[in-house]
Amino acid sequence: MTDTITQLISDALAIGKRQVVATMELLEDGATIPFISRYRKEATGSLDETQVAAIDAEMKRLDTLIKRKETVLKSIADQEKLTPELESKIKNCWDTTELEDLYLPYKPKRKTRATKAKELGLEPLATIMLEQRERDIELRAEQFLTDEVPDVEAALAGARDIIAEWVNEDANARNSVRRIFERSASIGSKVFLTKQEEAAKYRDYFDYNEPLKHVPSHRLLAILSAEEEGFLRVSIDIEEEQALERLERQFVKGNNSCADQVALAVKDAYKRLMSPSLEIEFRNKAKEKADEEAIKVFAENLRQLLLAAPLGPKRTLALDPGFRTGCKVACLDEQR
Repeated sequence: MTDTITQLISDALAIGKRQVVATMELLEDGATIPFISRYRKEATGSLDETQVAAIDAEMKRLDTLIKRKETVLKSIADQEKLTPELESKIKNCWDTTELEDLYLPYKPKRKTRATKAKELGLEPLATIMLEQRERDIELRAEQFLTDEVPDVEAALAGARDIIAEWVNEDANARNSVRRIFERSASIGSKVFLTKQEEAAKYRDYFDYNEPLKHVPSHRLLAILSAEEEGFLRVSIDIEEEQALERLERQFVKGNNSCADQVALAVKDAYKRLMSPSLEIEFRNKAKEKADEEAIKVFAENLRQLLLAAPLGPKRTLALDPGFRTGCKVACLDEQR
């Protein structure tokens, strides 16, 4: 247990650091959440069961993140690509999404169009293209022609594939587009024409579109349920022009044939790699949030049910025996 971990949990949950430390020690000693919240109030500063459970969940999340960081560091070190700057960034990272963005350029991949292009020796051409200093990139591309790269267009296409992968793996680029998703992503659904009759109960979503951040949890879960049943085609997207403008501002620096090629690569990176990846990311986040809200509603409904008078309108006397704090007695009249 480190001071950093306790401070992170304290900040995330707005709970005093001493309370967090005491609760963590009890949890690590094997005490259960109900036991801590009921019998260790002096130690935890009277934290309730919900707060103790939140500390427990945050401990587990950070423990998983720490193990993931160790795996990431080892993987990059084994590739002999771990620089002091990158190591520092990873060690000081406490967000799962940010960590995965840092690891993305070094993550072992299946064979992609970019890896094939690199195997054909086109990475130096991609580097020249991205620098955007060459006036006639087609003439320069002729130097990379081989039996497997028969013409200039094939060389340029391979170099663009490499640049597209670089763009997609750039943490700043992903965060820039991610912010657009956070602010203005919309969810849309269309019914499959052949399934209209079967999907009658989802009629409200046959041609539907709404900002993702405003979608109520019950509506999102209904849409995703209809998609899983094969009735709807669901998408989460943003204005493509806005995303491309940001990416081009970051990567397109010249005004020549190289810049034109980079612009094509940026567009391909967004449409083929980045947009689908971020759509999955935001779909999963939205689903997780909707599930949590649905569970809260169910829990509150169950709470009201359990609080209902079990014997109907009858007077009730309840005893709570205790050795240390004494017995407690509760008397309820027929109205409660």
